[in-house]
Amino acid sequence: MGFLKVLGLATLLSTTVLAQAPKIRYMPFGDSITEIVCWRGLLQTQLAATGYTNIDFVGSGTQQSEAGCANSNYDRDNEGHSGFLAINIANRNQLVDWLKKNPADVITMHLGTNDIVQQNKKTEDIIAAFSTLVDQMRASNPAMKIIVAQIIPIAFGNYNPAIQTFNKAIPAWAVSKNTTASPIWVVDQFTGFSEITDLRDGVHPNAKGDAKMAAIWAPALSHAFDLMGEKATKREVEFMA
Repeated sequence: MGFLKVLGLATLLSTTVLAQAPKIRYMPFGDSITEIVCWRGLLQTQLAATGYTNIDFVGSGTQQSEAGCANSNYDRDNEGHSGFLAINIANRNQLVDWLKKNPADVITMHLGTNDIVQQNKKTEDIIAAFSTLVDQMRASNPAMKIIVAQIIPIAFGNYNPAIQTFNKAIPAWAVSKNTTASPIWVVDQFTGFSEITDLRDGVHPNAKGDAKMAAIWAPALSHAFDLMGEKATKREVEFMA
């Protein structure tokens, strides 16, 4: 009987410790394809359904698709900025200030569309900006976990060949910048994404496109959270329930 009381106390203490565990801060970072969309809400739902409930979305904005999202009950914080170029964000040190105001542990980055479409920037220049952005992330948090997207296609103009050239350069760049403390993972948001059926306006995902993007982000984020100990917390909670 005494053993059962001790076990019960240990379980209670464990529950209390888990309840007080600091949340993992996740920043969705990018342009309008991160800001005025619905994939963030779908992503949070998918993560919660698989046990990742200790996640705090962070960022200075709370926008979503202008048409509204089917699920509006989610953490809308993000660092998406419509019309912004990766090169300008890097050169102007804008991410430095954003991370000071909203520190993060994990970042997803979908950037480069505006560099290509607005100003026809070269792949090597966008990649150089990515390096600067990663350095800024690590200056904010040396253990930052970074997930970078090969970006989605668009439905107007003749920009997709340039987008594909840019996307092909990302994996080798990521390997060159990868570290043990601050790993970089690349996810492919281009392959399987249709510029004909998955976009609502030629640039931003519709409901089908949002679902595809969330499904690509989710496994990479789960892996990043697991490295931070979220997996152990999740399993213990499930066992105790």
